[in-house]
Amino acid sequence: MAATDEFRVDFPTLFVALDWAEAHCVVPDGFRAGRPFELIGWQGWCLANFYRVKPDALWVPSDPVLAPAFFYRRSQVVLPQKAGKGPYTACHTCIEAVGPALFAGWAEGGESYDCRDHGCGCGWVYEYEPGEPMGMPWPTPLIQITAFSEEQTDNVYDALRPMIDKGPLSDVIPRTGTEFIRLPNGGRIDVVTSSAQSRLGQRVTFVPQDETGIWVESNKMVRVAETQRRGLAGMGGRAEETTNTWDPSEQSVAQRTYESRAKDVFRFVPQAPAQLSFKDKRERRRIMRHVYGDSLRERGGHVDLDAIEAEALELMEKDPGQAERFFGNRIVAGLGTWLERDKWKQRAAPRIVLRGTQVVLGMDGSDVDDWTAIRAETQDGYQFTPTYGPDKLPTIWNPADHDGQVPRLEVAAAVDELFGFFDVIRMYGDPPYWETELDAWAAKYGEKRVLRWETYRPVQMHAAAERLITDVNKQDSGFSHDACSVTETHVGNARKAARLHNRYVLTKASPTQKIDSCVTSIIVHEAAGDVTAAKLWKKRYYAYTA
Repeated sequence: MAATDEFRVDFPTLFVALDWAEAHCVVPDGFRAGRPFELIGWQGWCLANFYRVKPDALWVPSDPVLAPAFFYRRSQVVLPQKAGKGPYTACHTCIEAVGPALFAGWAEGGESYDCRDHGCGCGWVYEYEPGEPMGMPWPTPLIQITAFSEEQTDNVYDALRPMIDKGPLSDVIPRTGTEFIRLPNGGRIDVVTSSAQSRLGQRVTFVPQDETGIWVESNKMVRVAETQRRGLAGMGGRAEETTNTWDPSEQSVAQRTYESRAKDVFRFVPQAPAQLSFKDKRERRRIMRHVYGDSLRERGGHVDLDAIEAEALELMEKDPGQAERFFGNRIVAGLGTWLERDKWKQRAAPRIVLRGTQVVLGMDGSDVDDWTAIRAETQDGYQFTPTYGPDKLPTIWNPADHDGQVPRLEVAAAVDELFGFFDVIRMYGDPPYWETELDAWAAKYGEKRVLRWETYRPVQMHAAAERLITDVNKQDSGFSHDACSVTETHVGNARKAARLHNRYVLTKASPTQKIDSCVTSIIVHEAAGDVTAAKLWKKRYYAYTA
């Protein structure tokens, strides 16, 4: 691998592992099948960081340090479609299977890695420089190539088998099976999908996790990732994620890794300048040149820019968000997203709302599955989640936090407190599961103040949703909000489900991704608009602090 300013390695790493890979792995298919697999820039950079050794790593031959010897506990590689992630992961798997993947102390001078000492008769020898970290193979590796479906595991496994069979590794691993590969000394490479979770919990040493951008709660792959990481921790092993970028509304494993504050996770997510537009042909090609980098044929790689451009252009006709994610490596929401989360976040301007301030309230209630939320809005368009009780808890209830059922008495007490604290001009509530309570509040506070507002009416709900979108996007609307994290998440989870006459209703991105606080924001904003139209805001109360 040739060093460049972009990928300059100035830290201790197992260079022996990278050189071993180029000497033993071969191109798995195509016109160059069987030729040595040469690491291009980003591939060598990611492996160099994965095998980066801590400068103070200790070496005890009788009890070698495994994962803690390395700077990074795990890694994440996020690249566009067809950039070469599959062959790269296959190469990495070969290193972990029979190559020098573990730290074996610091060279003093004269040491070498000789393949003959490790059951390989190819004759390859690596001479260490004094002070360089040395490497050794796992004694009994157990590797799980993991993806959501068999088709996705094939991306790696179908590159791995010929990479072994057509090169020097065939002498070390003489047989590769269609479902697993048996390694020397009792080791093994398995394929794991969402339908083969019985293999979880095994004593794994390396786990390549492919396309984690679609690993979400609803397909149970978040559990798979967490279980595998626990198994790796027990064995001193490590994992590497490879994926396209993700839909930011889906809270995937890839997104969680990317957004995590953990400093011992290496992340490689090349991004073109944000001001470049993927819709503009000239700028789109600049974006793709940046994110594909050394994978492009014009730079010695395998990807033809014109072919990628044609694929991206066709996909943009149906799903521009997906095209930008797959070929521009950008983290953007997909088709059907109701409101981009960044647009919502730009309206955040938290402030304190004083006792006696005129507000309207909105409520979307549930019972045992979805959440219950109450939001408020002032006359000037500031929307917020009120608090209640001595602990100032937010008026959002997750049934899972209350033995699986929304605490109705607590919600009722919160409503009473809000009517006592604010000057509530009007309250809209979605009736299902809460008809009795809404009727009781109407009797207590007035039928003109507490009204049923059914969200299942497509015409009215579509109009209300569009009103909020307009005021979020319109610069001079005056709309702002409190940056409630739950509401932000629920807004990001909301999707548009098409209906007749160019209308839509809101639905969830997945069954586990809630949108209740988003719906509440729509309801309360509709209440504010109706009160304004009816000229019901009172002049004598209007107080808040910045």
